[in-house]
Amino acid sequence: MINPDFVRNNPQIVKDSQSARGENPALVDEFLKNDQLWRNLTVEVDNLRAEQKSLSKEIGNLKGQQKSSPGAEFDKQLDALTKRGTELSDNIASLATKQEEIKKLADKAMFGISNLVHKDAPIGEEKDFKVIETIGKPRDFNAEGIKIKDHVELGEELKLIDLERGAKVSGSRFYYLVGDGALLELALVNFAIGIAQNHGFTPVIPPALVKPAAMEGTGFLGQTAENVYRIEQDDMYLVGTSEVPLAAMHMDEILNNKELPIKYAGYSPCYRREAGSHGKDTRGIFRVHWFDKVEMFIFSNIEDADKIHKELLEIEKEILTKLELPFRVIDVATGDLGSSAARKFDCEAWIPSSNEYRELTSTSNCTEFQARRLKIRTRAGDKTNYVATLNGTLLAVTRTIVALLENHQQKGGSVRIPESIRPYLKNREYLKILN
Repeated sequence: MINPDFVRNNPQIVKDSQSARGENPALVDEFLKNDQLWRNLTVEVDNLRAEQKSLSKEIGNLKGQQKSSPGAEFDKQLDALTKRGTELSDNIASLATKQEEIKKLADKAMFGISNLVHKDAPIGEEKDFKVIETIGKPRDFNAEGIKIKDHVELGEELKLIDLERGAKVSGSRFYYLVGDGALLELALVNFAIGIAQNHGFTPVIPPALVKPAAMEGTGFLGQTAENVYRIEQDDMYLVGTSEVPLAAMHMDEILNNKELPIKYAGYSPCYRREAGSHGKDTRGIFRVHWFDKVEMFIFSNIEDADKIHKELLEIEKEILTKLELPFRVIDVATGDLGSSAARKFDCEAWIPSSNEYRELTSTSNCTEFQARRLKIRTRAGDKTNYVATLNGTLLAVTRTIVALLENHQQKGGSVRIPESIRPYLKNREYLKILN
């Protein structure tokens, strides 16, 4: 949620931000209309309550006088005041009910307004991203005399991935990682956690089931709600990213400003319904309903958010470089940011079998948007402020395995293991076909 005072004082800026996202700017007018009605009703109710308080004192004084000098005139006055008191109580109750209804309408409009887009984010739809840099060069497999195999063929030949049994047990977009496939995940996770620790992150294994407040507070029950798995019987949600439990970890708390930035690296399973992706990436493990991920998450002062966002990007670039993957960095266009992010950078690795760059990691600056919803503040002296929240994918396991297998495949069907993760795989140089 953005600052309501900012919306009240800068409605056109917020409308322009909504339009840049391709979202509804009329929500701003809807909020302002109902917010003003609510505030008018608040003044009216406060005035009536002040009158009620004054009337109560007057009735008390009159009753005191009546005890010392009873008479019909006192009775008549007391009846009139009591009648007025009843009218005031009825009016206050009626207006309070109306006030609550109007507040719900204002809140609904406000919760529909996405974060303000960053001034430097490229305006446009998904295709209007800006390429910031390209790192590494895709291999010329033709020059090496290698016919490119995709990760499914490599995974089956090397006995790393079992898609058939995954589908048998759980349905489409599920899989088993077997043997060296399972060891490869563990190697990658330990490698990523080590890098995170080198940069001052505290490792966390968070819950993968959360209450509605956590999901709503991080903005995942808005535009992306259709991709969320809900356990109806318990009113719980399976997280699509550990960003959710990491953000909610400090909800309703006031953090010590001296401890900021607080940096976590969460390792968790992630669950996504992938609604709307029918027929897209159906082959293999690039787009699946469940995968494991290492996610960076930071609570910081708002004035440090832009700098920290770039630092998160550098860490993502570091891990992809150490995995010896060719990739590019893009500045995501406003229409593809998601409701919480003000700005987002993606790192897209080269996938040889599809001859294109595909997203492997992403980092978002959510400014105060999530913190306001989750009520996470910091105290500096006598003043409290909302913190900024930032997140970044350090390792999405399945997509990273796809990129590794395809980019490091060799003649004869083996796959070269990047030097950076060999210590986690008994210093082996290759994944080879077993006889």
